[in-house]
Amino acid sequence: QVQLVESGGGLVQAGGSLRLSCAASGPPFITYTLGWFRQAPGKDREFVAVISRSGGSTNYADSVKGRFAISRDNAKNTVYLQMNSLKPEDTAAYYCAATFRSGANTARAYDYWGQGTQVTVSS
Repeated sequence: QVQLVESGGGLVQAGGSLRLSCAASGPPFITYTLGWFRQAPGKDREFVAVISRSGGSTNYADSVKGRFAISRDNAKNTVYLQMNSLKPEDTAAYYCAATFRSGANTARAYDYWGQGTQVTVSS
């Protein structure tokens, strides 16, 4: 099975930046698609970004386009989420997820999840 561990969350002022990391272990890293999701209190888990196995294709939620960037380092078995120009509405627990499927942008498509890392953006 795939095991995922997120890190890098914290408290940041609006307009600031954070980089989240997710380290994976288990099956070969190159074989799965990786995504980032977030969930605020009282809200459903929502899609943030996804990256293909090779890293050649990415997709983002409209709310983060132009501000966030997903990337992966297959040699380090790690996926990243660079978050710039952060807004208070970005406050949420952020989750890394993995699937052997392609083109996955919904939570239902993912089989493996990390424990989450909290991101809080102050105004």
